[in-house]
Amino acid sequence: MIDARVKVPHPVNEPVLSYAPGSPERAALKAELARQSGEVLEIPMVIGGERVTTGEQRDAVMPHRHAHVIGRYHWGETSHMDQAIAAAQDAREAWMAMPLRARSAIFLKAADLLAGPWRQRINASTMLGQSKTAFQAEIDAACELADFFRFNAAYAEQIHGDQPGSVRGLWDQVDYRPLDGFVLAVTPFNFTSIAANLCAAPALMGNTVVWKPSLLAMHSAYQLMLLFEAAGVPPGVINLVTGDPASLVDRALESPDFAGLHFTGSTAVLKALFGKIGERLDRYRAYPRIVGESGGKDFIVVHPSAKDDLDAVATAIVRGGFELQGQKCSAASRCYVPRSMWPALKARLIEMVASLKMGDVADFRNFMGAVIGRAAFDRNAAYQEHARSSSGIEVVCGGNADDSVGYFVEPTIALVEDPQDKLMAEEIFGPIVGVHLYDDDAYEETLALCDATSPYALTGAVFSRDRGAIEIALRMLRHAAGNFYINDKPTGAVVGQQPFGGSRASGTNDKAGSAQNLLRWVSPRTIKETFVPPVAPGYPFMDAE
Repeated sequence: MIDARVKVPHPVNEPVLSYAPGSPERAALKAELARQSGEVLEIPMVIGGERVTTGEQRDAVMPHRHAHVIGRYHWGETSHMDQAIAAAQDAREAWMAMPLRARSAIFLKAADLLAGPWRQRINASTMLGQSKTAFQAEIDAACELADFFRFNAAYAEQIHGDQPGSVRGLWDQVDYRPLDGFVLAVTPFNFTSIAANLCAAPALMGNTVVWKPSLLAMHSAYQLMLLFEAAGVPPGVINLVTGDPASLVDRALESPDFAGLHFTGSTAVLKALFGKIGERLDRYRAYPRIVGESGGKDFIVVHPSAKDDLDAVATAIVRGGFELQGQKCSAASRCYVPRSMWPALKARLIEMVASLKMGDVADFRNFMGAVIGRAAFDRNAAYQEHARSSSGIEVVCGGNADDSVGYFVEPTIALVEDPQDKLMAEEIFGPIVGVHLYDDDAYEETLALCDATSPYALTGAVFSRDRGAIEIALRMLRHAAGNFYINDKPTGAVVGQQPFGGSRASGTNDKAGSAQNLLRWVSPRTIKETFVPPVAPGYPFMDAE
């Protein structure tokens, strides 16, 4: 043991590599892409440290080349969820007894493995399985995830160091216990870093985890499981299960040992899980913690004073709306633009979108890959058809989709007359951006419209050179976005700089990448120690006059 008050290393954001032509990281990533493309990875479940296989396998394919199989994952049943819960419970006592500094050391090692020898392995897996470009994979799977591991260790130390004061004769302490049971992590396809953090954050705080990853990101999920093991996460602390999502999750919610849900996914699913948990409260040992981040209908509001910033506005719309094919819950999806600015802005947008290349992400000249799968393709194609066929909507650019080789959806901008049209109100989760024009003197009315149109409140941005207009937007849109951007796109939150999360239909706003999130995975115990306890029941006020 170490009888010292140690401190974790001060966290610093992982530098984003450029992957420019001739750079060593570009050559290394290209080689790893070729290696992983040339093999079919067998992906078992991992329960209690054991590889669990079944008689049924499903294909993991490249979205941009959907005939190319890169992995086959084993299909589990509800019995495997039972096994995973049992493994998590078996590992719980030893894991929560491990000092925080030791648990932190494991995830700090994971960060250094990720930033070093595992970097291109995770990046390539994310690119091939989730159709991310090299840059999008780098900022997600390598940099953001390393940041999560490092900053969370520092935040955990900060939490444990928050102790009460004591008066003479007493010593008051707070014990930051893990939750009384296991945490269920239900993770999305679009961010490898989110998938890992939804498991790692509760585990760092002493919890054991059952992990159900998205079936659309099984290749990178298994790579993450191998990374956890290489860093020294003990068997049973994080358990990976696959199979029918609804059946597996429902089985986990039946367990009396269910203590918390760490979720990122759709709003409809999060609401359904809230309801199911509420119906089962009588069976749980304690009230479960629910931390959920769900959908968004993220906005950009342009003030007339930004008329000389058209290139910046257009870049924010294009990058914010079309990076990762718009498959970010923070992606720009609706824009409010002054009428006087539209002709010039429209020209810039058409020029920028025309310059974007879309295709196989192994070709680094491409700005975009494919949407994740058949269901996403069909959903986006239906919104494009709505834009093409509706009166009052002008397709400014894009508007088509092609699934012959991969699930490719053109970056689409539509001018929408009705601000309540579904292009302006519904989450699309694809590369489709609606633009509504407003009269230049109706800025405040437009802010009110923006606030009321969507049930979501995740991210949003305002462009303005008028400080007064910015302050008005900050006030009127105070509850419309959990992450608010001034003169920037509404995407790209960085751990340690912009803690991420939204409210309303966008989730519980527990801010991934901050101490606020980690606090949700502990159940504090107050300890009062009296050094010289009283030996008689009376008090001074009882004495005679």
